[in-house]
Amino acid sequence: MISFIKEKMSTWDKLKAEKRPIFIYGMGDGALKIMSVFKEKGITLSGIFASDDFVRGHSFQGYRVHKLSEIEEMVDDFVIVLAFAAGYQEIVDRIISIAEKHTLYVPDVPVAGNGLFTYEYCVENAEKIQQVYDMLCDDYSKKVYANIINFKISGDISYLSSVTTPKAEIYRDIIKPHLNETYVDLGAYNGDTIGELLSFTRGRYAGIYAVEPDRKNFRKLLKFVDDMPNIFTFNAVAWCTDTELPFASKAGRQSAISASSNTLVQAVSVDTILNKKSATIIKMDVEGFEREAIWGASNTIAKHSPRLMISLYHRNEDIFEIPLLIKTINPDYKLYIRHQLYIPAWETNLYATL
Repeated sequence: MISFIKEKMSTWDKLKAEKRPIFIYGMGDGALKIMSVFKEKGITLSGIFASDDFVRGHSFQGYRVHKLSEIEEMVDDFVIVLAFAAGYQEIVDRIISIAEKHTLYVPDVPVAGNGLFTYEYCVENAEKIQQVYDMLCDDYSKKVYANIINFKISGDISYLSSVTTPKAEIYRDIIKPHLNETYVDLGAYNGDTIGELLSFTRGRYAGIYAVEPDRKNFRKLLKFVDDMPNIFTFNAVAWCTDTELPFASKAGRQSAISASSNTLVQAVSVDTILNKKSATIIKMDVEGFEREAIWGASNTIAKHSPRLMISLYHRNEDIFEIPLLIKTINPDYKLYIRHQLYIPAWETNLYATL
């Protein structure tokens, strides 16, 4: 088996074997997904707690929502399962401090798609996982890759803290923006990543193509880029071809294509919107449909070799399928993987440059 995979027992197996009470920290979609796996695997849940600011005597899925201090008063020794994502230093620090006092697991449940990321899943995909590891172009990328996989199996946050890289460092050392970029932003949200890029180019650029399917987010994007020259905005899904797709709007980062939605939105490909013109940077964060977006940009990627910034964390298979796909389309790329501040392993991204 792959030598860099140290974890053999999944978070779920550890929780199944636990004799101590298990409490979920957090509410919402993450908690619902975890509770569903608990039910499937016969893991006993003792209760729910939330941050003090969110506790107002209410309940969640039939459980009274406690404060952590209340549980600490009631139970001497217990296990905590984190059920929300944290991307700010203050919240991450709070989670780390809780992990110093209690046994904490952060289960990896996919943002999109089905199945669980376990050791057995890695065994099934061992050849592809090893292929990606071997093609990464620096030792730090290999360390990040190994740690992310071990985290996804074990739920141990120490694997993340040792490979977290500041965003500014990634821009400086890998992307290296210059003053004449043609930037394609897929999943442009409210313009935040456009703002990031421009902070490194002193506001200079050749052109920007921004694609955002959610209508409320798109309005925020339009407000952000108002009066900026040479910016082309598309209220559309980034896709492999030009069509219409059902879309579930959540007015946030988790809006996504959904077969259960009756709302249709336009879908466009990068190759179409560029119309044979080149791009120098393409960013993709499209909630689990990165591979479709890559195929829609395949001619641009193959011919012009733009630097790429692509999310690797939405689906279980993304961590190996996306790097392999990029190398298939353009074998000349050097591939890097970096993880930015986030618990769980969201904001783990692929970077491709010449």
